[in-house]
Amino acid sequence: MTTLRTPPPPPATPTGEDAGDAGYSKRLRPRHMTMIAIGGAIGTGLFLGTGGRLATTGPSLALAYALCGIFAFLVVRALGELVVHRPSSGAFVSYARELMGEKGAYAAGWTYFLCWATTGMADITAAATYARFWSVFTAVPQWVLALAALTLVLGVNLVSVRYFGETEFWFSVVKVGALTVFMAVAVFLVATRHPIGGQVPGLATITDHGGFFPAGFLPMLLVMQGVVFAYAGLELCGIAAGETENARTIVPRVIRTIMWRILLFYVGSVLLLALLLPHTAYSADQSPFVTVFTRLGVPGAAAVMNLVVLTAALSSLNSGLYATGRILRSMAVAGSAPRFTARMNRGRVPYGGILLTASFGVLGVGLNYAMPAQAFEVVLNFASVCVLGTWGMIMICSLLLWHRARHGLAVRPAHRLPGAPYSQAVTLLFLLGVFALLCADRGVGTMTALAVPVVAVALVGGWFLVRRRVAEAAAGAVGGAVGGTGCGSRRGPGVS
Repeated sequence: MTTLRTPPPPPATPTGEDAGDAGYSKRLRPRHMTMIAIGGAIGTGLFLGTGGRLATTGPSLALAYALCGIFAFLVVRALGELVVHRPSSGAFVSYARELMGEKGAYAAGWTYFLCWATTGMADITAAATYARFWSVFTAVPQWVLALAALTLVLGVNLVSVRYFGETEFWFSVVKVGALTVFMAVAVFLVATRHPIGGQVPGLATITDHGGFFPAGFLPMLLVMQGVVFAYAGLELCGIAAGETENARTIVPRVIRTIMWRILLFYVGSVLLLALLLPHTAYSADQSPFVTVFTRLGVPGAAAVMNLVVLTAALSSLNSGLYATGRILRSMAVAGSAPRFTARMNRGRVPYGGILLTASFGVLGVGLNYAMPAQAFEVVLNFASVCVLGTWGMIMICSLLLWHRARHGLAVRPAHRLPGAPYSQAVTLLFLLGVFALLCADRGVGTMTALAVPVVAVALVGGWFLVRRRVAEAAAGAVGGAVGGTGCGSRRGPGVS
């Protein structure tokens, strides 16, 4: 690590802040931050994706969740160090700009946009799938339900950040509460050996159906990209920090508490699901939690749980629109995103970026029309690749901050990633390994891997289209600083 070339000081505004942070309302509270972080990571990956992965890999899925959870913790801890270093609504895009220059910010921003744009497609697909649980929606085309979900959440997101914070807080309370109740009921059923649809829960559901690795060790490795996708959303606490008072105090406290909760919910839930029913009882087209309560035969329980998982999908979509709106505004002020994405409404919401992400959601509606059976799996795989890219960019920024501090060009905060620079290096190797596994997975995984070069070429082409505007925005920032107008005067293209 010490052989890295010492980088030059970053081109920054006079105060070292991101000009894209101007104009936001700091109305998010600690309770909002905590539940946004937890709720962002508890979504369709757990509530819907777990069913198909359990059917494929069996109880060993818990090991996959535990392993990925360790690296998810390292990523969010690295992001926490960057946030304490300098809170920003541009989050890791702003840090990439500071540590890597505008090319790095451009790559990080558009990769993250693609991550949430495709995740949004997965979310509306999941919401439509959940809604069809009720007979009243069975005859409604899946694409119509997907469009209704997108419209509903878009309306919520455009009001104000406080409204988003409250909505996401209660969405997250519902999800966490439901998982807590499920785990309590599951422990009771296992302890009392209460039959579930004729199956007695306990270790026999594992040992009598192929053991911990019923399909072998390789399938557990091959589902890693889906497991990484399940943890996507933890980085939301870094973005929300830009609209939070006392972020340097709140963010470390949030990060220290969320990871053990997330691991408990993911690993604990999967182990309990494996103890309640054989892995063959679960399927990709129904939430495993709904499967358990349906077989348990408790009147209305399955319907309530299905409502909860529907809430989880809407919550994830809500978070994605929020995050991309802030990221795109940071990029637009710097000239690397369309000008209209820098615009804010009276509620201080960057509505331009939110609408751009929602427009990609419409593509998801079309995907649900064209191939409703495969829509979720297709977008999940592509979103997983984008998550890998985003996490990789966070770790590279963390490594560069460590390197600057080592050469006296920056000061690392007290809240820092332990084990640097080895933590960053091991995490980057892990992410590369997951991508290699995705490429080795035949079918949808291979198709996704083949799409990566196409996206890379598109990003390179896009950079040549925006680089002049980026240079003009940077020159305007320098001119404003020389003229004594300060950071607040840096106005990128299209800032209204």
